[in-house]
Amino acid sequence: MFFEWGMHQRPFVWLVVTVLAALLVSSCGGGGGQKDDASADTTTAGGGGQAPRADLDAALEKSFRQSSAPGMVAAVQTPEYTWIRAVGMADRASEKPMTPEMYHRIGSVTKTFTATLLLQAAGDGLLSLHDTIDQYVKGVPNGDEITLRQLATMTSGVATYSETRVFPGDPGADVHKVWKPEELVKIGIEDSPLFDPGTEFNYSNTNYVLLGLVLEQVTGESMGELTRKQIIEPLDLKDTSFPTIEATSLPDPHAQGYTLQGQSSGEKPRNATDWTASWTWTAGIMISTVDDLLVYGRALGTGKGLLSPTQQQERIDSLASDVPPFDQPPLEGDFGYGLGLMKEHGWIGHSGVIAGYNTALYYNQELDAVLVVETSSDIFSGDCPEERPTMKGGPKGTPCDLPASRTFKALARALGEPAPAAAQ
Repeated sequence: MFFEWGMHQRPFVWLVVTVLAALLVSSCGGGGGQKDDASADTTTAGGGGQAPRADLDAALEKSFRQSSAPGMVAAVQTPEYTWIRAVGMADRASEKPMTPEMYHRIGSVTKTFTATLLLQAAGDGLLSLHDTIDQYVKGVPNGDEITLRQLATMTSGVATYSETRVFPGDPGADVHKVWKPEELVKIGIEDSPLFDPGTEFNYSNTNYVLLGLVLEQVTGESMGELTRKQIIEPLDLKDTSFPTIEATSLPDPHAQGYTLQGQSSGEKPRNATDWTASWTWTAGIMISTVDDLLVYGRALGTGKGLLSPTQQQERIDSLASDVPPFDQPPLEGDFGYGLGLMKEHGWIGHSGVIAGYNTALYYNQELDAVLVVETSSDIFSGDCPEERPTMKGGPKGTPCDLPASRTFKALARALGEPAPAAAQ
C-alpha cells in the first residue's frame, strides 16, 4: 500500500507516501503530442527566485507522463514569482483541454478548513481543545477520554468509517446516496476503539466528521455557513465552496473526474464527477481552484488572515512525530500529522483523495513558497501492487504513486526542497 493522506485509510506505510501528491487519471494515449496542444500556462516573474521556469516545466511534464493522467493543473508561488500551468485534457470524451481556472474537488484538504475553524472556535472561547468528545457527542467509545485535539491530530483511536464493509474503497454500492454525518459516525464507532487515546496515529475520517458536529453545535451555524464566514470571505476565496450534502455537481468550468475505485486494473475508468460527496462532509466535501488554493495555502502555512500568531505556533508545534508509526523508520523525522496539517520534510499542508480527483497543497517556510497540484483522477500509476488498480498500458518502471503526489514531489525537487518518499 502507499503512504496516502486521502479519504481512504489503508496500510499505513503506503498511506504516507501517496497522500502527498495528487490524483491524476491514467489515460490510454493521454501523454504524447496532444499534451502540448492542450496545455496552457501563466507565469509572472519578478526579480529572481528559486527554480527557473524551465525546471518547473520539465518536472511537471515528466511527472505528468509518468502518471498517464488525462490532465492536471500545477502552481508554485514564491515572493518572486507565480508559475501556473495546465496540461492535458479536462474531459476524456471531448478532449477539451485542461485550463488553470477549472474547478476540482479537493477531498481531504477540507480537513485543513475544519481544523482551522476548530482553532478559531477555541480562540473565541466557544470550546477548548482539551474538551472530551462526550461533552458534545454521546456514544463514542472512550468518549470521556478522547479530546478534540486528539480527534484533530488523528490520535483518538476512533476508527474510520471509510474502510468498512459499507465503504470498501469507494463511496459504497450507491454512489448517489446522500449520507448524513450522524450515519457516518455510527459506522466509524462500531469498530472503535483501535487503541488508547494519544498512543498512536491512525488516519480516520470519522474524527473530522465528529469535529464538524461539534463546531455546528457550539457556533449554531451550519458548516457551510461557518466556512464561508470565517475563511472563504475573509481570504476572498471567490471560487471555493463547501457544498450541501445533497449537491453533486461542480461549478463551470470543471474537469471531469475519473476513478478505478471498486474496479480492477485494466478496466475502463468510471466518470465520478457527479458522484455524491456527502459521505466525506467535513473530512472532504469542498471544491476549489488552483488560484484560490495559492491564497489559502499561504494563509494556512503562515496563519495570516486565519489565526493569531500564538494559535499558528500551536498548530505548527502540533506536528509531532512521537507516536507510531511516525517515530519509527522509514518515516522517522520526515513525516508527521498535527491539527489538520501534514508534515512532509520541510513542507506542511495536506493532500486530498476523493473519487475522480486528487489534490496536493503544501507550504515551505524556507522558500516562503506555496505548491498546488490538482488532478482529475485518483488512479495510481507505476509499479503498483496487485491490489492497487492501474490503467491498462500505463507507465511502468517508476514507483507506484498517485498523480498529484508524484507531481508534488517532482516540483518540490525542482525547487530544491525535496519531499522524501517513504519506503514502499
